[in-house]
Amino acid sequence: MATDETGQDPKLPPDARLESLEKRLGRLQEEEAKRTHVVQPDPNYRIGQQVLGHLVGAPAGGFLIGLGLDALFGTRPVFMLLLLFFGFGVGIRNVMRISKTPPGSNPGAGS
Repeated sequence: MATDETGQDPKLPPDARLESLEKRLGRLQEEEAKRTHVVQPDPNYRIGQQVLGHLVGAPAGGFLIGLGLDALFGTRPVFMLLLLFFGFGVGIRNVMRISKTPPGSNPGAGS
């Protein structure tokens, strides 16, 4: 038998039970979507969380990596201070980059 693009035989009439089932399924899916409606978070709140994460995470990461390098090489405050200030700079740069993007345009973590 020849089939069309959907994989169905075009000569056979559509089954009324199948159409009824598709209508009921569509109606139930709409009702379920209304019932379990998930409120989308405010994009500005998400951006605020990103800014806070960058301003805290970058210096903290630099501090911890610098502390590890200082322990490894025996140069107590050198790498800790350098990477801490480097982390502050990276955090500020990331906040500036985030502030240039509109609130709804980037769904992931800052690009």
